[in-house]
Amino acid sequence: MSRFVNKEIEFEMRREFLRKLTVAGVATLGLGSPNLLARSVEGDVRAQAATADSCIVLWMGGGMAAPDTFDPKRYVPFEVGVPVAEIESTFPAIDSVVDHIKLTEGLEQIAQVMDRATLIRSHVLPDLGSILHSRHQYHWHTGYVPPQTVACPHIGSWMAKVLGPLNPVMPAFVNIGQRLEGVGEQEELKAFTTAGFFGSEFGPLNLPFPEEAAQSVRPPAGMDVGRFANRQKLFRKLVDQSPQRDYLSDFQYESQLRSLENAYRLLSSPERAAFDISLEPAESYAKYDTGRFGRGCLLARRLVENGARFVEVTTEYVPFLNWDTHADGHTTLQRMKKEIDQPIAQLILDLESRGLLNRTLVILASEFSRDMIMEGKPGSNANDQTTEPVEHLQAMKHYGQHRHFTGASCVVMWGGGVRGGLLYGASSAERPFVAIEKPISVTDLHATIFTAMGISPQTAFDVEQRPFYATEDGKGQAATEIFRQV
Repeated sequence: MSRFVNKEIEFEMRREFLRKLTVAGVATLGLGSPNLLARSVEGDVRAQAATADSCIVLWMGGGMAAPDTFDPKRYVPFEVGVPVAEIESTFPAIDSVVDHIKLTEGLEQIAQVMDRATLIRSHVLPDLGSILHSRHQYHWHTGYVPPQTVACPHIGSWMAKVLGPLNPVMPAFVNIGQRLEGVGEQEELKAFTTAGFFGSEFGPLNLPFPEEAAQSVRPPAGMDVGRFANRQKLFRKLVDQSPQRDYLSDFQYESQLRSLENAYRLLSSPERAAFDISLEPAESYAKYDTGRFGRGCLLARRLVENGARFVEVTTEYVPFLNWDTHADGHTTLQRMKKEIDQPIAQLILDLESRGLLNRTLVILASEFSRDMIMEGKPGSNANDQTTEPVEHLQAMKHYGQHRHFTGASCVVMWGGGVRGGLLYGASSAERPFVAIEKPISVTDLHATIFTAMGISPQTAFDVEQRPFYATEDGKGQAATEIFRQV
């Protein structure tokens, strides 16, 4: 009897390990293999010579308010009775190392690396009928507005599929910092955190807690790598007997198995030490140790050093927390800036000192911005979602940017061939703070990112007998002005 119990425990340990190292669930039921359909006019999926080999997305989940971060407006300090309509920025502007670029108070460390960055102040998002985080995050990460008839791949999965891994041992796509269970809107988050129709092998390795990442690349306690690797046939049987198998095409099934094989390679490789941030020297670790996001930036650096192709690090989207400031916005942003400022600056400096920044594209972005008085943009019929609607400041909780705003938001790009010290686009100096120069959509921003990575924005795959493009309908146009001239 005890032997039977031990086998059951061992089986459950294997099941949990399988869950950690593969994408859970079925990305697209019944789809066959997507075939490369359309290439660029040069006859290849490459748009041009790539300016970057790796990409790191720093995701400010929840709606980072541009007027209180990277696009300062007129500062109005807190005072009871001040009309809300008069408040433009709740933080004063500060200088950066670039004369014509100012940020807001609390971003002093990032300000010191803006000479390596292009700052876009004219990223424009649609309202999508209703301004919901789940819809906008899906749109930003996949390039497609939900719902779609197929599961759209995450931008990281496009890179994993088209470019493949830089290091065959390392996962091509790693997602750091976002829990997919128990945090609100979990199903919506899972909807875009997949490889979609590309198959599980191109999906992300999800690491919600960077300090626990090392546990995801080692066998359960009591099993050495050799013993665990010899059980691959049992894993295949486990997948084959899964209820999901009846709904999986042969392509999706084989893709899941290939993802297992990739996991086995990592288990026995020296590169798995990259996942253990406790191995980082104490002085270096301390510079990133501002919270889970900061430690995620450290993990991202270690992974890119060891050949990861695409890494996303998020402050984590949880409704009404972090950047999702429907109330108490100013106080919340004081905390958020302390979490992101030093780690992001240190990430840039570390990549540079290791000779990696020039070939690593680092992108800071969010699903939309925020405004003090306007939901959406001029003419929007979106419902006001602030929880503390007032006309005059009555308490500190009313001070801050509470409304979703899609008229203009900010994106920062470092390294990867982009120009340093460049200010691209602008929003109006007076409310409404909509983009007035060089507006750039999600489609064109994706085209810019893909172009930097050497992927044609017109790349397409045949899915259900219709083309599915890297950028919506293949129409994305890269903002080539941001790239250094070679």
